Amino acid sequence: MSGTYGSGRLSREDYKKQKELEAARMAGTAPPERDADGNEINPHIPEFMSKAPWYLDTGKLGLQHQRKAKPSTTTSINESKWYTRGSRIGSAPKKYRRGACENCGAMSHKTKDCMERPRKTGAKWTGRDMMADERVESVSLSYDAKRDMWNGYDATQHKTLMSDWELVEEARRKRKASELDKSKEKDLSDVNANSIEAQFASSDEDDEDDDANVKSKSTVRNLRIREDTAKYLRNLDPDSAYYDPKTRSMRENPYAGKDPSQLAYAGDNFIRYSGDARDILKREVFAWEAGERGNSSAHLQANPTQTALMYKEYKGKTSDIKSTRQQEILQKYGGEEHLQAPPRELLHQEEAYVEYSRTGEVVKGAEPKAQTRYKEDVYAMNHSSVFGSWWSDGKWGYKCCKQTMKNSYCTGTSLNK
Repeated sequence: MSGTYGSGRLSREDYKKQKELEAARMAGTAPPERDADGNEINPHIPEFMSKAPWYLDTGKLGLQHQRKAKPSTTTSINESKWYTRGSRIGSAPKKYRRGACENCGAMSHKTKDCMERPRKTGAKWTGRDMMADERVESVSLSYDAKRDMWNGYDATQHKTLMSDWELVEEARRKRKASELDKSKEKDLSDVNANSIEAQFASSDEDDEDDDANVKSKSTVRNLRIREDTAKYLRNLDPDSAYYDPKTRSMRENPYAGKDPSQLAYAGDNFIRYSGDARDILKREVFAWEAGERGNSSAHLQANPTQTALMYKEYKGKTSDIKSTRQQEILQKYGGEEHLQAPPRELLHQEEAYVEYSRTGEVVKGAEPKAQTRYKEDVYAMNHSSVFGSWWSDGKWGYKCCKQTMKNSYCTGTSLNK
């Protein structure tokens, strides 16, 4: 460890002696070096730790720069005095003093730092209304104390503020009570009581109601009725409809698989898309589109009746235009016969009773024939059966004549023999 600090550049002989001394101290043959407090310095400490930086170098030996420095300033406002705000020293001067504030004449600050009201002509030129010097104190605080937002706060100021607000509330309460008394007297003068007992009873009830109105404000019930079943208790299955506790909504049907019209509650979506809800949504969309086109009078909330009449007229005109276009297209291209519905008798459902045996043969009734797009019961080439109704030796043929060629002419039953 180097024992010379701030001595500048050493000569070759001095540097050699210093290195020999350091080696002897590390070997233990020479006594260790001592700092300013008399403590021994470990010779094995490297130089980059024992040597103080330039901004902490005091020219003394030791490791004081490695230790935490003792605070030189106070850390609490209770340990030092605080600013005396607004206090002044002595009395106001009679004339302007050189170097004083040109606005108020005080020597404790400059003109640019003056907190008095700016005068049209300062005290330097008028010589009147001179202000006494302000008390300037230097408060030494630490880093944290300077940035403490509650440093120097006096709790008595809050008590004064609360007392002022209590006086205001008391005056407001008295004014409200007097207004209620006046309204009560007016109501009693209009009421014709039939008996003294009725008058006393009504006055007592009015007093109780007035006291309740003065002490408490009317509240609006925003909760559900206690007798109603909560939505999340409709179905306790965790895989059922989801309940959103923030909006208190359950959009899906909690009773899946049941007819919603037969249920007391089938979800918010069923209520939203049933009844007149869809019609109201259509009216609202119509009002929005009309507003975008420049019609500001169409508003579902501000002008509900006018908007409903406009929407009704709009629907009528739309249907008329649609029917007119359809007639023009039919007159130009034709095809009106395809728009006519078939007779109701053709669409009427009929029931035909048929009984089958175990082998699939018809026992009772006539077997219904399938209706297809092709002609039925039509046999070509004098055949009495269709091609594919007979099978032999891996080939298809006609059952009537046992021929396997599709375009062959039927010869009747002669070939069967």
